[in-house]
Amino acid sequence: MASPSDHRSGVWMPASRSAGPEGGQGRRCSGGRHGEQHNSHRIGWLRAVVLGANDGTISVASLVVGIAASGALRPQILISGLAATVAGAASMAAGEFVSVQSQADTEQADMARERRELASDPAGELAELVEIYRGRGLSLETARQVAEQLTLHDALGAHARDELGLSETLRARPIQAALASAASFTLGALVPILAIRLAPEGRIGGVTTGAALVALAILGGLSARAGGAAVLRSVLRMLVWGALAMGITALVGRLAGAVV
Repeated sequence: MASPSDHRSGVWMPASRSAGPEGGQGRRCSGGRHGEQHNSHRIGWLRAVVLGANDGTISVASLVVGIAASGALRPQILISGLAATVAGAASMAAGEFVSVQSQADTEQADMARERRELASDPAGELAELVEIYRGRGLSLETARQVAEQLTLHDALGAHARDELGLSETLRARPIQAALASAASFTLGALVPILAIRLAPEGRIGGVTTGAALVALAILGGLSARAGGAAVLRSVLRMLVWGALAMGITALVGRLAGAVV
């Protein structure tokens, strides 16, 4: 069981389903006069979408640039790009599913253990909640009142949220994560694929690089806005790592083409 010092979730919230007027979807009101917009409810899907689209654009664009630098013709480059898109989307979906399913299995095991402990030692579990709330700054009397009321309302939910750090908003969803990763990877890969089709024969590498950098800048800006982060920092991070990946691949492709 976790100790009070292990609980770093910050502010206690009475119930996960009533964390705010929007049902825990990231918005809460103070005094009924104004609301504060938060973005934690977007963490799950935002991570999958950004990771997938970023990987799709960078990996496929890097492959295209590298193959173009070796002197390959448009049909060869296009086939390679399409193959990389299919393989990458499948790999992203499988990897994301396995990873998130492992998290879900762990969550389910923890919840099953809490159910057993609540059934076998309800007094001990109540005392555990009291210590958690005392560790967050409540007096002993207030902490006991809060623990008792939450236990009467939803004992398992209180332990899941305040002891284990689990909530409906951040719950692991393997299928959703896998589909989001595969779809976003494919959308990101469409940028270099379209560049292959539209670029002049001798400029596929340059056009693909430019298109990929523009796409990465847009993706970085949109993800930063959605997550409430600094836009410029996110855009620069995308551009630096994307340019580095494509530059290294182009160098390898040129060297390989020269050797062949």
